[in-house]
Amino acid sequence: MDRVGGLRITTWNVNGIRNPFGYQPWSGDRKFSTMFDILEADIVVIQETKIQRKDLRDDMVLVPGWDVYFSLPKHKKGYSGVAIYTRSSVCAPIRAEEGITGVLTPPNSTTSFRDLPVEQQVGGYPSITQMSECEVDATTLDSEGRCVILEFPAFVLIGVYNPANRDESRDEFRIGFLNALDARVRNLAAAGKRVFLTGDLNIIRDEIDTANAAEQLKKNGMTIEQYISTPARRMFNQLLLGGRVIGKRDEGREHAVMWDICRLFHPTRKGMFTCWEQKINARPGNFGSRIDYVLCSYDWDDWFCESDIQEGLVGSDHCPVYAVLKQKVEVDGEEVDIRDIMSAGMFKDGVRKREWTSKDLLPTSARLIPEFDRRRSIKDMFTKKPQLATSASSLDTTHMHGPSEERTVVPENNATTSSVQRKPILPKSEAASTQLKEETDVQQFASTSKRERETTVASVRPSKKSKTSSSISKPQSGKGQSSLTGFFKPKTPQATDKFRPAPSSTSETGTISLSDSGPPTPSRVSAVSSSKQLTSPQKPFVLAEQKTVVDPIVAKEGWSKILRKRLAPRCDHSEPCMTKKTIKPGENCGRSFYMCSRPLGPSGAKEKNTQWRCGTFIWSSDWTGDDT
Repeated sequence: MDRVGGLRITTWNVNGIRNPFGYQPWSGDRKFSTMFDILEADIVVIQETKIQRKDLRDDMVLVPGWDVYFSLPKHKKGYSGVAIYTRSSVCAPIRAEEGITGVLTPPNSTTSFRDLPVEQQVGGYPSITQMSECEVDATTLDSEGRCVILEFPAFVLIGVYNPANRDESRDEFRIGFLNALDARVRNLAAAGKRVFLTGDLNIIRDEIDTANAAEQLKKNGMTIEQYISTPARRMFNQLLLGGRVIGKRDEGREHAVMWDICRLFHPTRKGMFTCWEQKINARPGNFGSRIDYVLCSYDWDDWFCESDIQEGLVGSDHCPVYAVLKQKVEVDGEEVDIRDIMSAGMFKDGVRKREWTSKDLLPTSARLIPEFDRRRSIKDMFTKKPQLATSASSLDTTHMHGPSEERTVVPENNATTSSVQRKPILPKSEAASTQLKEETDVQQFASTSKRERETTVASVRPSKKSKTSSSISKPQSGKGQSSLTGFFKPKTPQATDKFRPAPSSTSETGTISLSDSGPPTPSRVSAVSSSKQLTSPQKPFVLAEQKTVVDPIVAKEGWSKILRKRLAPRCDHSEPCMTKKTIKPGENCGRSFYMCSRPLGPSGAKEKNTQWRCGTFIWSSDWTGDDT
């Protein structure tokens, strides 16, 4: 699809690659191509896919009209993961890498990205000096699937998912990864390449970018200057033009190199948050933070015409953030169409010169993974007409044995397998004369034991194949089927089934079945009488003789009180409360309680006489169940 406007790049932390399909408007079609069309994006950068290589499926990889590049965790399951989808009709990268340090290797290669020939490298890899302060090795930093890098003729796109600040044991990893990211961006910019950095950076840039800054300051007992100077926040602000840096800049970070595009278009906008806490239902009251960014290097910020958040699109605890490139941009003093520099020769002067082909795929493309490479479409499998069967298996048995022969099964009393014999078909006059003999044989066969009958009617084993009859498949008898159509045909009873005698056991009511043959014997009469004795009560029921009598109405009311749903108390809004469980370590950990079901307001605190969450709090053990 050719777009009339400029090129649009969207970043979104989806909290699980299939998570958005549980929400509107994505739940209608549940296709990635439809989701991308609704986003109106040409490049979609997704974080927290939470899958591994073995979890990839056709609908994720073989998206019609899209190419995709993944970086997935090597060890941890259901964790991290980054993917970049590119619309094939608009753009095609010329180089692609996984990881931020360059130590990983392309598929089917033992040479790392940073050791490839110069013409195959994206470049800008962190040096040993830049990584000297990091206490985590480069291989470990790139083992969690946190970065995908694509290079287009116009710019280098870095899609990243920076580690969150949730556990002090991860501080070294978090600072190490951010240090490598900072070095890679600065090196690429110094090499003269335009850089576009986007993703979930898990860093609140300034006080304006969070709703609970005052609460955090009070909780941690720090000033706003100390808050801005925390290691990750300080490093990030030194990277940004206009970033707030307290004191002297660090060595190697004397100059800022990136623009915060969204803040560039909305410099004083408050409440421009991209992430909300789901456990406290903070999104309706917009009590959140801005930790998802679209950034560009300092020398091409005038290429963008629009950037904003899409807080109205649900499907995750984050919302999408986008930036739109102009249709016409200036390169080396000349105005060019943005599509001319987003691929290798697909467009010239904004006019398509060729279509995207599989030759545009790069080695790291997920479409070249062996499980998905050169896969045939399911639609083609059903639309192509199958070849007509030429084997003799579809021939009728009369063609195989001739018109004057038929196959009959002759039972043998002491044989383990049945034999197959052929007899000529008799004329009607001779058939009438042999009818009496056949009835006598059937009666003798029916009098044999069940085990003998099952043995003698066993399926016929096929004879060994010969050179003259190897192309002719014989129909199977007994269990199994000779063709697919035979599966749908009703089973025909064997000739011996109609002559089986009815069972001679007594029925459930204790009477002899009408199908029993022969006169009743003394053993049968005794079986019937014993069955009647078992079913009949020994003595009649007398109510006066019973010691205890259970009233069914009273019993029903007692069980209803125990099993009925507990009535929840009402909050100050006269609405039913919701129940929660304490997870904070301490003496109350695991206890259930009731609280107001409304979301938190913009203040982030419980409020009185407002539309937001009130201060109602009742321990579940203290609630008697009376709605007063």
